[in-house]
Amino acid sequence: MSETILTEIDKGIGIITLNRAERHNAFDDALIRELSEALVRMDTDHDVRVVVLSSTGKSFCAGADLNWMKKAAGYSAEETQSDALGLAGMLRLLNEMRKPTVARVQGPAYGGGVGLVAACDIAIAAFDAQFALTEVRLGIIPAVISPYVIAAIGERKARRYMLTAERFSAAEAYRIGLVHEIVPGEAELDEAVGEIVDSLLANGPCALGECKALIKAVANRPIGSEVILDTAGRIARVRATTEGREGMAAFLEKRKPNWVSSFGGG
Repeated sequence: MSETILTEIDKGIGIITLNRAERHNAFDDALIRELSEALVRMDTDHDVRVVVLSSTGKSFCAGADLNWMKKAAGYSAEETQSDALGLAGMLRLLNEMRKPTVARVQGPAYGGGVGLVAACDIAIAAFDAQFALTEVRLGIIPAVISPYVIAAIGERKARRYMLTAERFSAAEAYRIGLVHEIVPGEAELDEAVGEIVDSLLANGPCALGECKALIKAVANRPIGSEVILDTAGRIARVRATTEGREGMAAFLEKRKPNWVSSFGGG
């Protein structure tokens, strides 16, 4: 693993850090590949229960790297599609991780950087973070990131910010649903991320994965017999698991469940 991506695991927390501060943590094919590999490792590592995505330097992620864009300008249609599928695959890995993901946004996020934020389950940003979907200014479109961005901010807001390519503030990102919380600076950002992570670690690890799958299965579907049967089947199955039985027993016995004590939390 190169220094482009830094990874760390500490007491159930997997931290993935984009480490191209001198390039504003912009994407190139190497970063996309290494980030994809890091996401797979974190998702399959039993010691990891929560994943935090962060960056070094002043920017969270400036989107596509200029040198990569120059190289890609000469690509054939087939090469361009292959490149796009690499980015799409990485975002899908992030979006579909079984473990909760938290974006720690300390600075600007543009283009694909907005896609990273939107693909995480929870996003917390510093007040001075800025956001923009700038693709149309280059005569292209935010195609690969669009499913995650539209899911986060809705079609109506996407029409404005994808079409104008204007920058918007952390306060606006909070208002439209791209981020869940905004804080004054990096010290407060670390504190806020830590509080969210502590809340996540207090919950059943398998239940968190099941809850993510539940949200995906139920979102935007009519409440009909199929959904009702599916949700009833899910709770029946999960309640019967070892974790489900332990959680209910811990609650009734007024003690901490074993997944909290095993990581020294609580």
